[in-house]
Amino acid sequence: MTDISVCVACENRLGEGPLWDVAEQRLYWVDSLRGEIWRCAADGSDVRTWHLPSEIGSLALRVGGGAVLALASGLHLFDFATGALEPIADPSGGADGVRLNDGKVDAQGRFIVGSLDMVAVHEVPERRQPRGTLYRLDPDLTVQELDAGFCVSNGPCWSLDRSTFHFVDSGTGTIFAYAWDEATGTPGGRRLFVQAAPGETPDGSTVDSEGYLWTAFNGAYTGRGELRRFAPDGSLDRVVALPVPKPTSLMFGGPDLDILFVTTMKLATPVPDTPLDGHLFAVRGLGITGLPEPRFAG
Repeated sequence: MTDISVCVACENRLGEGPLWDVAEQRLYWVDSLRGEIWRCAADGSDVRTWHLPSEIGSLALRVGGGAVLALASGLHLFDFATGALEPIADPSGGADGVRLNDGKVDAQGRFIVGSLDMVAVHEVPERRQPRGTLYRLDPDLTVQELDAGFCVSNGPCWSLDRSTFHFVDSGTGTIFAYAWDEATGTPGGRRLFVQAAPGETPDGSTVDSEGYLWTAFNGAYTGRGELRRFAPDGSLDRVVALPVPKPTSLMFGGPDLDILFVTTMKLATPVPDTPLDGHLFAVRGLGITGLPEPRFAG
């Protein structure tokens, strides 16, 4: 039987980017708008928080220790022990309303990260010229642009054989699938994988050990907070309804990678607030496991 419970009562304004690290047996996630990194054990204990000087979209742990951060001010290396930040690059160039958002590491240790364009989000669709961009940070700390024209970049993840790259534009309710060249870290032809219904917002995503895509559907406008599992052909396989309306992202973790951790947000939307908004949730009993996440090789 599926059990859904609060793992950490953190009241994040915008919880995002859950990342389970197998080596540490700890879950990392961020409060994007407060500029915070959070960490806990699988049972919600040993909670720690790091405060940053700007908003954060996502993080990836490094092979040699520390992390790479996607901040509003660009890409940085981060030392957890000292809190020191080392700038790498600002691919968005400080453009008004544009900042880095969701990112994950591919099997070759490259950090794939996208940006969002809040100006475009608030434009009527016919007038949008979105500036959100998908980037690749290589282990030598050089940055390459991969694709562009997105409102809100989210949910980067790969198929089991690494031949398909999934990517979400939450601003248009679209989940894309790209042909992925693993050798070069380059996306090829882009196709529609899932188009959400009007008012629905697909957000963060992950792929399980059976090759199915899980996406958090944020009910900021519908009031329905759901986790949806899609088969490799894009058909809907399963829906897990949550007791909170605004989930943002998800990641399998725990010692057996069988706990689905879910971040949520506590932001004003047309849907009324609930006492559970902003907490970190743990979903157990799904009968499904996830995959270990690689670390950034730089």
